[in-house]
Amino acid sequence: MKKLSVILALLLALGLMLVACGGTDEEQQNGEPGQGVDDGAKDRVDDEHADWVKDVTILTGGEAGVYFPIGVAIGDILDANVEGMTAAGVTSGASLVNVAELDEAEAEMALVQNDMAYYALEGTQMFEGALSGFQGLATLYPETIQIVTTADTGIETVQDLVGKRVAIGDVGSGTEANATQILEAHGITHDDFSVEFMGFGDASTALQDGNVDAAFVTAGTPTGAIQQLGAVTDVRLVSIEAEQIDTLVNKYPYYTEVEISADTYGLDTDVSTVAVQAMLIVREDLPEEQVYEITKAIFDNLQVLQNTHDRGHDITLETALDGMSIDVHPGAQRFYDEP
Repeated sequence: MKKLSVILALLLALGLMLVACGGTDEEQQNGEPGQGVDDGAKDRVDDEHADWVKDVTILTGGEAGVYFPIGVAIGDILDANVEGMTAAGVTSGASLVNVAELDEAEAEMALVQNDMAYYALEGTQMFEGALSGFQGLATLYPETIQIVTTADTGIETVQDLVGKRVAIGDVGSGTEANATQILEAHGITHDDFSVEFMGFGDASTALQDGNVDAAFVTAGTPTGAIQQLGAVTDVRLVSIEAEQIDTLVNKYPYYTEVEISADTYGLDTDVSTVAVQAMLIVREDLPEEQVYEITKAIFDNLQVLQNTHDRGHDITLETALDGMSIDVHPGAQRFYDEP
């Protein structure tokens, strides 16, 4: 009996020592005194991401276009699913501004047109010198060039734009480049009409108020600015003739012929036009592992993009490299190469 008492005393002492040294299970789970294991795990995660950019900015476009909601949704996906970084989509001046900002390392990711990304790297068209510092992550969806007017302007063809007040996008934007190329294919220069530089939202308001007669919009369809205009006035979209479409496609390989269904905006007929591709670019100096995780998170959560905008349904893994006009970032390429 005496021996048993000694054993019980030793066991009791040992239990008290364990409690004093280790803390309770609840304390460990709640990060109280016994959180040494959790701290170690956090330190290991921080070490793994030591070279990552912690705060990622995604440049989009004007709030009335498609870049903005898609870019914000991508930021939400990354913020929720990629450990070791935060991300946010922000409004911007669209393609030209976006590639310049990435060239100057003012942001980490951006939505741009595939033709603009190519021109930027080559230093052609609207770019006086070659830009660098960015690579492709994915192509996303067609960006359709839409020539918008109202029924009371009498504009029915591209040639009818001569002598009218026409909004051709922000200065230096992809829309301006598209408008200039399409008009040139019809033998029209800026001297043949009154040029107005304004983005989607301002152009919609100007059309409604009668301050412009027509506007070029390069965006995924349906475009919010056009839908909003259609809610208050009778909208008309102008078709590009087949001959001019052939001219554009042959001269500029990034264009493809597309049709806008009459149902898109409640029109009387389908509309023939051309489109480029929206794409997502990233700074080339982002770590390969970080870009791999970014790419994986986007394609693992496509439902978020599909719920955000109709064009989200066009974003697929199968078409992620269609129309890719520049080199792909190694981190994204590693994701695409996986079986």
